[in-house]
Amino acid sequence: MQSFKHHFLMAMPHLEDPNFAGSLIYLCDHDHNGCMGVIANRPLEITLDALFEQLSLGGDDSPHRNAPVYYGGPMHKDRGFILHVGDSQEWDSSVQVEDGIALTTSMDILQALADGTGPDDFLVCLGCAGWDVGQLEDELKENTWLTVESQSSVLFDTPPTERLTAAAGILGVDLNLMTRNAGHA
Repeated sequence: MQSFKHHFLMAMPHLEDPNFAGSLIYLCDHDHNGCMGVIANRPLEITLDALFEQLSLGGDDSPHRNAPVYYGGPMHKDRGFILHVGDSQEWDSSVQVEDGIALTTSMDILQALADGTGPDDFLVCLGCAGWDVGQLEDELKENTWLTVESQSSVLFDTPPTERLTAAAGILGVDLNLMTRNAGHA
């Protein structure tokens, strides 16, 4: 089985599911149990400031208070998933996705962001996306997604509205020139 961990999934133009249409997903895990990722290009109408306030974390002086909170996917929408540069060992509930990129779900990282001591490069996502064993592979066969190995610059240095285009550019593809009709060769 080919693992797509640390890859981008790019929604093909014909994908109309409102949960995923126009989405760029960063896959955090993909193994014999299925796969999981977060949508990295759909900021919500709230900022970290509102999240800090809701969770009583302070953060009035945080340099991150105006950072957007992202819609991470339709699963576990009440949970925070923080994708960030750094080492997973610094946080209570964290896994190392790739060398230099971790996914953390514990409150300690949100407190650190509120205090201004957390990682500089991060995405706070509410919810995640997941696939059962074989489900993603079936969707790939149906031309629902394009895949490419991820680049942290797309995640952390590119504006959210440009991330999907930037990820497709890694492949040399312009999604705007692709047909909405799927086919098989």
